[in-house]
Amino acid sequence: HSVLRPGEGRPPPGSLSDLLQSSVAGQDTGAEAAAARRRRPGATSVLLFPGQGSQRVGMGRGLLRSLSARGLFARAREVLGYDLLSLCLQGPQTELDRTVHCQPAVFVSSLAAVEKLSHQWPDVIENCVAAAGFSVGEFAALVFAGALDFEEALYAVKVRAEAMQQASEAVPSGMLSIIGQPKSDFKVACIEAREHCRSLGVEDPVCEVANYLFPDSRVIAGHLQALKFLEENSRKYYFARTKMLPVSGAFHTRLMESAIEPLAKVLKSVEIRKPLINVYSNVDGKKYIHSKCIKHLLVKQLVSPVKWEQTMHEIYERTKRTEFPFTYEVGPGKQLGTMLRNCNLKAWRAYKHIEVSEDEEVEEA
Repeated sequence: HSVLRPGEGRPPPGSLSDLLQSSVAGQDTGAEAAAARRRRPGATSVLLFPGQGSQRVGMGRGLLRSLSARGLFARAREVLGYDLLSLCLQGPQTELDRTVHCQPAVFVSSLAAVEKLSHQWPDVIENCVAAAGFSVGEFAALVFAGALDFEEALYAVKVRAEAMQQASEAVPSGMLSIIGQPKSDFKVACIEAREHCRSLGVEDPVCEVANYLFPDSRVIAGHLQALKFLEENSRKYYFARTKMLPVSGAFHTRLMESAIEPLAKVLKSVEIRKPLINVYSNVDGKKYIHSKCIKHLLVKQLVSPVKWEQTMHEIYERTKRTEFPFTYEVGPGKQLGTMLRNCNLKAWRAYKHIEVSEDEEVEEA
């Protein structure tokens, strides 16, 4: 019930969940709470897992020294039926960018980055109090927290990615990243973009916020005609910058409804345990209380906006002069670090990225 089976690649404690478990196991809830209170917030850590869009050819190169990280890629090959590591290392980028490939690639690379981190600084894992993942990253966060088995979660990610790719191909749609200003009115912009689509004869147009990134920054997803309208009228809505994302569809909107059934079906047969640490849901930005909520919200996440900004406030909100935890972004890219900096500058000052593309010796925390 952990990322690594005992004895695979690394000497005991041998698994991330074991490391986590060692800091909570054998304690009743009262003792556990007391131990958590004794631990200074500044001595704790938070892990953030990236989502689709962070992938690039070469990711995984910085993980090859870790036997346990290589072990994850070997196990992934069995589940997926193709060599994921070679796709990550050699590409081509066009293949890696396909939804069916990049979701498993980001998921496995992120958990392999955790293996690297746990080898370099086991204390970070032992003192981890919370995890969150962006979109597909939420599956990796749940595996790390001991709620999901690695192989079962990877199979669910595979099914999810295939279903999302299929849903994307049904309608010409996409996602537009927008950096706005305090006076940007995203709601009105979406309403008027939908009206524009209707005038072009698009039936039941979709144009809505799909990701809340940081204050005044959103990703809007929907029909391509709506997104084109927003780009052309960006000055009217006080958008500072707009950029189409390299994804094939309108993720986290109702255009993904056809992906619900395949994911729900595969999650039905998966055993989900209570996470060993706080894991936050993309759907409402709150931590999971019961394991039975996890299945429901992972499915709902497909058609609901990712509330990342709200999640950051939930994790890092604290009274004045309370120290911030160390934050580690595990996986390709540094987008979550950028979002954290824009949500909470003080929390970002204790942020580090665990490199997956280059093999560097990370300096001491």
